[in-house]
Amino acid sequence: MNWDDESAPTDERLVAPAAADGEETAVEAALRPKDLGEFVGQERVREQLDLVLRAARARGATADHVLLSGAPGLGKTTLSMIIAAEMGAPIRITSGPAIQHAGDLAAILSSLTEGEVLFLDEIHRMSRPAEEMLYMAMEDFRVDVIVGKGPGATAIPLELPPFTLVGATTRAGLLPPPLRDRFGFTGHMEFYAPAELQRVIHRSARLLDVEIEGDGAAEIAGRSRGTPRIANRLLRRVRDYAQVKADGVVTREIAAQALNVYEVDGRGLDRLDRAVLTALLKLFGGGPVGLSTLAVAVGEERETVEEVAEPFLVREGLLARTPRGRVATPAAWAHLGMVPPQQAAGGPGQQGLFGG
Repeated sequence: MNWDDESAPTDERLVAPAAADGEETAVEAALRPKDLGEFVGQERVREQLDLVLRAARARGATADHVLLSGAPGLGKTTLSMIIAAEMGAPIRITSGPAIQHAGDLAAILSSLTEGEVLFLDEIHRMSRPAEEMLYMAMEDFRVDVIVGKGPGATAIPLELPPFTLVGATTRAGLLPPPLRDRFGFTGHMEFYAPAELQRVIHRSARLLDVEIEGDGAAEIAGRSRGTPRIANRLLRRVRDYAQVKADGVVTREIAAQALNVYEVDGRGLDRLDRAVLTALLKLFGGGPVGLSTLAVAVGEERETVEEVAEPFLVREGLLARTPRGRVATPAAWAHLGMVPPQQAAGGPGQQGLFGG
C-alpha cells in the first residue's frame, strides 16, 4: 500500500474505538453482557463494583454514584446498563455535550423515578452551569430552579428522588475536583489482554452463530488494540470473509487473510498508522520531526495525526514524543522491516535514545 495515498475518513477506520453508526450500535447492544457474571475482563473494577451493588441491595438503598473512566470501547456504557440491571432499576442515557444549559439538566433530573440510573456519557463535556447544578443534585438530591430574570428572579427548590448517577469519561483529568469527589465509586477501565479479548470473541461468536477456532480468535484478538469494541467489529468482518471466501469457519489463516484485506496488520495498525510511521522513517530518517511537518507529509490534518494515530503508536512503543519532535523507536523500524540509516552505515543507530 502506498503510504501517501489519500486517507479514508477517520470515522470509517475499522480500528476506530468509537462506535461507527447506528447499525453498529444496534449490533453492540445485542452483544453486550447483561450482568456482571457475563462481563469479561476488568477484574478489579468488576469485583469492587459487585461489592458496591450487593451492599446497596442488602440495605435496600440506592447505589452510590459511579464514575467510570477509560478509553472508548472498553465497556463503560455496558457497565452502566449492568448497574441498572443489577439494581432492578430503569436507566436513562444522555451525554455531556447534549446538556448545554442548567435547564436541560433540571428537566432530566426532575423526571427521574426513585432508584433510576442516569448514565451521563462524556461527562467532562457538560456545560459549567449544568455541572454546578449537578453538585447539589448528587449530594442533596435537590436542585434550585431559577424562575424569572434580573432582580425579580426567584430560586425554587425542587426535591429529587434518590437516584444513581453513572458518569463516563475518556478524560478524567478534565473533571473538576468538586464533581469528581461526589462520586462514591470510581473505576478506571484498562485495555484488555489478548487472552481476555479471546474470551470476548468466543462469546460474541456464539451469539452471532459464527464457528471459530481457538487460533482464529487469537489472531483477531492480537489485532484488536486491547479493545472489545474493535474485537467485535473485526470478528464481523472476518465472518463476512469466511462466508464468502471459505467454508464459514474462522481459522487463523482465514482471520489473517481477512484482516489483511481490510489492511489491519498483526499489531493492529491500519493504513493511517502505517502511513505515519512510513513517512517518519522514509522521509525523516526516524526523526525527530515536528508534528505539523509530519502531518503535511502524510496528507492529514495535524489534529488527525495527533489525536487519531499517535496515541496507539505511542502506547505500542512505536513512536515517541520528545521536546524536539516525533521520533520512531527501534520497534517501529523492526515492525516495517526497515533498518535505521545509522545502523545500515555501521553507526550506533537510535538505541541511545531509548536504552539498550
